[in-house]
Amino acid sequence: MPSERRKVSHVSQEAQANIGVVGLAVMGSNLARNLASREGNTVAIFNRSYEKTQTLLDEHPEAGFLPAASYREFADTLQKPRTAIIMVQAGKGTDAVIDALVEVFEPGDIIVDGGNALFTDTIRREKAVRETGINFVGAGISGGEEGALNGPSIMPGGSDESWVTLGPILKSIAAVAEGEPCVTHVGHDGAGHFVKMIHNGIEYADMQLIAEAYDLIRRGTGKSPAEIADIFAEWNRGELESYLIEITAEVLRQVDAETGAPLVDVILDQAGSKGTGVWTVQTSLDLGIPVSGIAEAVFARSLSSKPAQRAAARSLPGPDEGLVVADADAFIEDVRQALYASKIIAYSQGFDAIVAGAEQYGWDIKKGDIAAIWRGGCIIRAQFLNRITEAYAADPGLVALVTAPYFADAVARTQQAWRRVVVAAAQAGIPSPAFSSSLAYYDGLRADRLPAALVQGQRDFFGAHTYKRVDRDGTFHTLWSGDRTEIQAVDAH
Repeated sequence: MPSERRKVSHVSQEAQANIGVVGLAVMGSNLARNLASREGNTVAIFNRSYEKTQTLLDEHPEAGFLPAASYREFADTLQKPRTAIIMVQAGKGTDAVIDALVEVFEPGDIIVDGGNALFTDTIRREKAVRETGINFVGAGISGGEEGALNGPSIMPGGSDESWVTLGPILKSIAAVAEGEPCVTHVGHDGAGHFVKMIHNGIEYADMQLIAEAYDLIRRGTGKSPAEIADIFAEWNRGELESYLIEITAEVLRQVDAETGAPLVDVILDQAGSKGTGVWTVQTSLDLGIPVSGIAEAVFARSLSSKPAQRAAARSLPGPDEGLVVADADAFIEDVRQALYASKIIAYSQGFDAIVAGAEQYGWDIKKGDIAAIWRGGCIIRAQFLNRITEAYAADPGLVALVTAPYFADAVARTQQAWRRVVVAAAQAGIPSPAFSSSLAYYDGLRADRLPAALVQGQRDFFGAHTYKRVDRDGTFHTLWSGDRTEIQAVDAH
């Protein structure tokens, strides 16, 4: 019987594993296999339902897994300090596993949450677990199922003490870019999951920008998805080289076996979301950081998933003429440059949020190191991440990534094409929210003066919110309902 087999194997394998994995769905199983394939690792595995444990044992006997049928057995199989990575669904399931491990672990042991947890939940959990003397680490893991198996980008938070034990293990399984493992100790408590959240927000923007580029090229030139796939493949050999550009070409080449049509034409145009992009926007709003490109990408998915509203609005008027392109090659090059410029803005906004989060929560996050670990394994891996690392190495206090010499020069040479594309899309009635909002952000950032002065006047008129002046210090309020004289006031922004 399985229970007898488990008992025998457990007795002979006690306290031999240096790392354990709890939760053996696809991500957990692949991560366990990755760990087991690296020299020096012996992996204990546990799943609430033993059937999944047995399946993994049967399918991968070469991994030498040490199975456990209970949390106590799992803990006894692990060498001290015990180290376990949780790969279960975020939320109450994670809390339940943490509570169970705390019951069988001891001070100095390490519990790692490798799921997509909200960073504030990680802060709460780390604080609670720390009181028991056990280390709790929130680790963002990017790369999907393939990354978990072959080498992800890993963003762990947690204590310095936990990193001493955990660091070598995570380095053994992380993706490698230019000879360096794509993992770094991001910061304490929730820092790892915070940075992973921002990564996912940038991912939303990147995907939406690529989709808009595809849409504009198809509508403007009439090229087929397969022909546009060739364009993306060519782009992937230049400054846009990235995982997302690469897989876009693969998706566009795919033909539906049943209909013979391009698969992209068969897929319903309603995009799903797991929520991490929403978290990025909500958190950035709380921090006072504009992430308009990311926000528009989130809103675009939301709009796509409103079929009743879209159907009702189809009869609304638009331009008389669609997108007319005189020179297809020139237009495609304009779109490429607009995509690159908008991509720079997405990363710049994302790193603005990282800087603000680090300041708010007291994390010492090294921006260049984050860019470096995103070069391999993760979904947003791209050629120009090296340029981001270089930018922060040259100026650790860089106020905005887009102002770094490399990126400022890149936008300078692409901005005219970027503007032409946004104008063409608007005139043709083609939605390009990520392109256009990114350009608006760029122009707002570089403006000598913004209409916010009028907004402050309005706020002061209806709510006595006060304002400041350009010509002298202090805070002021105009007596709008009185004689409209100006008085000094307490700042009520």
